[in-house]
Amino acid sequence: MSEILKVNSVGEYNSFVGQETLHPLVSVIDFAKMDPFCFFKAQMNVYAVFLKDIKCGNITYGINNYDYEDGTLIFIAPGQVYGVESYNEKRQAQGTAIIFHPDLIHGTSLGKHIKDYSFFSYEVNEALHLSARERAVVNQCIENIKYELEHAIDTHSKTLIVSYLELFLNYCKRFYERQFITRSHVNKDLLVRFEKILDDYFEAEMALEQGAPTVRYCADKLFLSANYLGDLLKKETGKSAQEHIQQKMIDFAKERLFDASKSISEIAYELGFKHPQHFTRMFKKQVGVSPAEYRSMN
Repeated sequence: MSEILKVNSVGEYNSFVGQETLHPLVSVIDFAKMDPFCFFKAQMNVYAVFLKDIKCGNITYGINNYDYEDGTLIFIAPGQVYGVESYNEKRQAQGTAIIFHPDLIHGTSLGKHIKDYSFFSYEVNEALHLSARERAVVNQCIENIKYELEHAIDTHSKTLIVSYLELFLNYCKRFYERQFITRSHVNKDLLVRFEKILDDYFEAEMALEQGAPTVRYCADKLFLSANYLGDLLKKETGKSAQEHIQQKMIDFAKERLFDASKSISEIAYELGFKHPQHFTRMFKKQVGVSPAEYRSMN
């Protein structure tokens, strides 16, 4: 297996795929113009969005892989590793990519809110699958960026390119919300499994040694990224993953408070709190009364 390439700039990526650099901080790649390839893996220190047209091998993301269908988007943030495997058979890639350096969006509205686009931290199996109409919108956004890149750089270039890029990402956010809705039946099964993971965690008293369950722990058990799980729960229930975990902790605490043989400190430790006063503070914030007051009321 080849070593991992390090891509630190848009120019480096363009050079790797044989594309002319029209702007030092952003590029639109047409993979049909790239030579056939067998394998590559790269650590991307730039942002990248890939739109796949046809199957051209298994794309890997981290240690996972996913066999893409037509019209699929995957988002890569700086520091992540991705690659393409084609089983030692040269393939001609088809599709488009937008590559942009973080410096492009520094000091802009997009730069301030880039972390709001949580899909840049999704896993590969959580890719965005586009409908025909969504694909047309995405293509138009890409064409707008491409037009500006082919235009001579002037004082308006950066503003227009970043605006088109932000519009593109906002459409992607909308399309992901649609994907959550259309997969609602699958999501409901995930919610049931999520609840069971939390129940099992507390029933097995894992919190005594490992502390309170984290969103990452639950997501790993569900083979999801933490961001995807959080966004899914927010869309389905209106609550964040952390809010769900806290509610489960409150429910667990309420049950234990009926057992007079357990002290409030013991219950706090069973929930994963190192300091009982932190448990008391959370309980009172969520329930409106302290654990001791709740116990005396029942």
